[in-house]
Amino acid sequence: MNKYEAEFSNLVRAFRKKHMGKGPSKISTTFCKNWAICEMEGNLSPVEKFIATADEGKQMLRAARTEMVKEMYRKNPPVEMEEFLQSKLVELFVDIDIERDFGMSIFVFKDDIEERFNNKK
Repeated sequence: MNKYEAEFSNLVRAFRKKHMGKGPSKISTTFCKNWAICEMEGNLSPVEKFIATADEGKQMLRAARTEMVKEMYRKNPPVEMEEFLQSKLVELFVDIDIERDFGMSIFVFKDDIEERFNNKK
């Protein structure tokens, strides 16, 4: 992870903390063409971990987490991320493995961010 990918990880963590009350404990970002792929650990709050002890709770949490995160970005465009990358966010894909507390978000931007930032150190 280069310094630009690391800084993008920090922006994702700050955005989630601001809008969800808690950000992931660990984020690793990789730029690939016009994608910023974020692998995230430590997403769940203590209450969510308790809810996940029931099978119905796991299913409910996964559905809520994926849809609510996408809705959060729709309602609160990530201006700081777009300004940092100098590119517009056009799509977001989100998934989480509740049992492992491991999530992935793929941010799809208008421009090739890998070419723009991976050649810079």
